[in-house]
Parts: sequence; structure tokens; C-alpha cells
Amino acid sequence: MDTLPLPPEPEPLPPAPVSAHRQVLAAFDRIAEADRPDLWITLRPVEEVLVDAKAVDERVRAGDVLPLAGLLVAVKDSIDVAGLPTTAGCPAYAYTPDVSAVAIQRLTAAGAVVLGKTSLEEFDGPWGTGRPCGPGAAEEVVGLGLAGLAVGTGTAGSAPASGVFGLKPTLGLVPTTGAVPSMRPYDCLTVFSPNLAEGLRALAAMTGPDTGDPLSRAWPESVRLAAGERARIAVPGAEGLTPLSGPARAGFDRIVADLLAWGAEVVPVDITPFLVAAKLLQDGPLAAERHAAIGEFVAREPSVGPAVARAVLAAKEIPAYRLAAEQARLAEYRREAARVLDGFDALLLPAVPGQAALAGNFVNLLDLAAVAVPAGHAGGTPFGVSVITRAFDDQIALDVAAFLGGEQIGTPYPPTGIDLVVFGAHLRGQPLNGQLTALGARFRGDVRTAARYRMVALPVVPPKPGILPAADGAAIEGERWTLSPAALGRFLAGLPGPMTLGEIELEDGSTAIGFQCAAGLAGQARDITAFGGWRAYLRHLTATRHYTLAS
Repeated sequence: MDTLPLPPEPEPLPPAPVSAHRQVLAAFDRIAEADRPDLWITLRPVEEVLVDAKAVDERVRAGDVLPLAGLLVAVKDSIDVAGLPTTAGCPAYAYTPDVSAVAIQRLTAAGAVVLGKTSLEEFDGPWGTGRPCGPGAAEEVVGLGLAGLAVGTGTAGSAPASGVFGLKPTLGLVPTTGAVPSMRPYDCLTVFSPNLAEGLRALAAMTGPDTGDPLSRAWPESVRLAAGERARIAVPGAEGLTPLSGPARAGFDRIVADLLAWGAEVVPVDITPFLVAAKLLQDGPLAAERHAAIGEFVAREPSVGPAVARAVLAAKEIPAYRLAAEQARLAEYRREAARVLDGFDALLLPAVPGQAALAGNFVNLLDLAAVAVPAGHAGGTPFGVSVITRAFDDQIALDVAAFLGGEQIGTPYPPTGIDLVVFGAHLRGQPLNGQLTALGARFRGDVRTAARYRMVALPVVPPKPGILPAADGAAIEGERWTLSPAALGRFLAGLPGPMTLGEIELEDGSTAIGFQCAAGLAGQARDITAFGGWRAYLRHLTATRHYTLAS
């Protein structure tokens, strides 16, 4: 006997938000079970953290919009948290700040809760002594699930070793106000997270200039928001990969194959300028920056480790002319790196333990951005890659990392673009779409207008439609794209008549800028509203042409 079909299952309701209070209790259970006191310099008492969590829960119940509500954060102990000692890994250096670093203030204002301060090597340097704790504690806290996020410093090159993502923004986007300086012109705060989406939400909250940091920077008006339909990615040539073990090389080749399947163009390049620049971070006259940061303290404090003291105090003897010459060399390396990256959207490097140079330690020196992506293990060793881009091309690195991590990114970084709705020749796959992608425009999805527009086929080359409001209109299909303000300005400067831009109401009630045409011109064109969209009209023309030829 025939039966009626079952009705479709209703869309599942979003899960109820877990209270910050419960998340804190669960986190402290995990911390006790892990039994890794070496990862923490200061772990706040659970009672204190619960007070902060309760305040977050009360704000949520009161209707506050907190994008990071209840996110539990660990902070590297070279970054200030109000009321907690900042030691920079040196007990004699300790002080207790009254206010948190600006980046931490922004996180907690967005609903995050600080668990404590993580260990680090003394003064966060590249000494290799492991005193009092080797590098990577912030990442490991996240990798073990003890915190939902960690804020640290560096290039994020070591993140994959802990199985977490590392987001290293362009220098200056996240202010370093309230962080102990290491090499001040190249210092940067980094986010470590178990997934890209969580890290990006936190990074967005931390971003923005601050008057307390003279090196902080705002997004440029011309920032690119996407690489386009086919990203061009540079990878090391065979010589640049020789330090890798066989399993690590196989793992890197697998990731390259994934990118090719994604549609990216992958091209080997000579990465020598990057590797040479990486050495400047540890050796040579740039070490004068470390002496400028902590030299006076190290000179009078006998408890500082001997390796640290030797390295820092030796920098006092560096003549100014040598520092100037080294800065000129660095400028040349930046020029060479820019030459290598010219025509590419990103550089992909393997990130494995013991290969610091390949992991991207040159990123800050060359004013680049990076995202470290974990990729499991290779021969029993943690393995991953670093996606590196030019300054302010952060979103492109995030897009590549999102593909490799199997995630999708909604709101771009930065979230300052302007939405543009297109209906014809600028749609994906149409002849003028390249005008958008060349400007770094970001495809945001298909849209439909409110049911009060009409579409006409304009007699122009290439063919394109015109949209105009009408009382007897219908919903028209289109696409939403997001451009930076400068990109939109350049796009509009080349806009030919008779097209104009105006506000378009969409089916969901929101509005966006879109193409419209004058009613007088529309009266001379064919009305194609009934097709519902430009692609449907083009299919109709193709079918009609084929029918005519067959007849």
C-alpha cells in the first residue's frame, strides 16, 4: 500500500550557549587531570576565574552581544593581565600591572575570561636554554584542551607542533601596548587556537590602532579581501626542501597536491632571501634592539641566565654604524622577498620542529603575515605548514588556511569592506567578473532582491542587464561581493554609462549597493524580469539559438 511521504525534518535549533561558569569548572578539571604545572607561571585561583565567568553570564542574560562569551584564554607571561604578575620568565623582573595589555582588554570586553599566564623562555628570546621553560607553552595549553585560546608572541611557526592554528597578523594591526618588548620594531602578538574560526574571532576583537603603541597601524583603504578564483601560491624549490625528512617531504607534497586539486596554481621559487633574513633575528647588530628593551635590567640583575646575559650585554658594544648597515641589509632582503612574491598570493612553507627557518621566523622582520596550519604527523613527528602573505593580505592567508583546515570563513578580516550586489556581466564566470577579482573583491554568496525590481537586457557590448525599481516587479537573482573602500572607488571610476549605483533592497530586508539603470533607457530595452536572473536569460538565448540552428 502506498504511503504518504514523511514531512521534512525541521531545522535543528542552535545549541544553547554553555555558561562561562560551567566552562571554567570543566577547564579546571582538565588542568588538574593534565598535571602540567610547568606550562603555567601563574594559574588564577578557580574562585577568581568563576567571578569573571559569572559576570560574563550576567552580561549575556542582560542582552549584551559578546562574540567571545566564555572563551577561556591563556596569556603568555610577557603580556600584562591586570592583577597578575608579569615576569617575562625572569622572577626578578616581576611586576604587577594595574591594567591589562590593550589586546587583553579587548578580549575580555568581548566576553573572554583569562585563566592565567603561561611559561616562556627567559625574556621570550631565542636563547635555546629552556630556562625556565622552553618555547611553546602557550600553544601546548591550547593543544591539550586546557584553554580555548592563547595569546602569545612570535611568528606562529611552532604552532603546528602542538596541533593548533597560529594566527600572526601584519605587524601593528594588534597593538603591543602592555607587552614586554623583545625586539620592539618586530614584536607582534599571535593567537593560538584549536580551529581557525575561533582564532579569527579573537584576532578581530584584538585588532585596531592604539595611541599607546606608536607602531600600531590601521588597515589600508586598499586592502585585498580575497585572492580570486585561482590563487597563485609559491612553494620552495627542491633545494629549499632538502632539510626535511622523507615523511615530512611526503606530507608537504600531499598538501601541495590538495592545493592543486582546489584549483590553485603552485609554483616553486627560490626562498633564499627569506632564509638569510631569518638569521638576522638571532645574530648580528639587530640584537641591539634586545639591549634597548632589557639591557639595563640585565646589567644589574645577577639572577638572569648566563646565556641571556651574554647575548643581551654583548649587544651594548654594537656601534651605531653597524646597526644602520644591518637595517639597510634588512631593507634589501625585504625588497628581494617582495620580488620573489610578486605575482603570487601566498608562500607555503613546511613547519616542523627543528626547522625554525622554514617555519617562518623571518615573517616579522620582512613585515609579512602568516597562519600556521597543523596537518597531523609525518613519520611520528608533528607536521604542518605556514601560509605567508604580504603585509595586510592577512585574509588571503586565512582563506588558504581555511581550505587546508577544512573550515569556512564568513566575515572577512578586516570586516570593513563595502557590499556590492551584481546581476549580470560581473557575476562569476561572466566576462567582467575579473574586474572585481583583480581588486581583491570577496564573493559572499548568492542573493535575491526584494520583489519590487524589474530587469532589462541593455543593448551594449558585452551584454549586461539593467535593474530598476518597479511597483509590479519581482525578485531578481544576483551575487553579493565585498570590496575595500579604495577598491570600490576604483571600480566605480571605471563604471560606464548608462549604469549607476544605488541602494538595492534584498529579500531578507537588508540593503546593499547595486547596479541600476535610468528608466528612460530601460524603456528601450527588452524586459527580461520573467527569467528571474541574468544566467537564466542567457540559458534561454543559448537554447533558442540551438533550436534555430537545428531548424
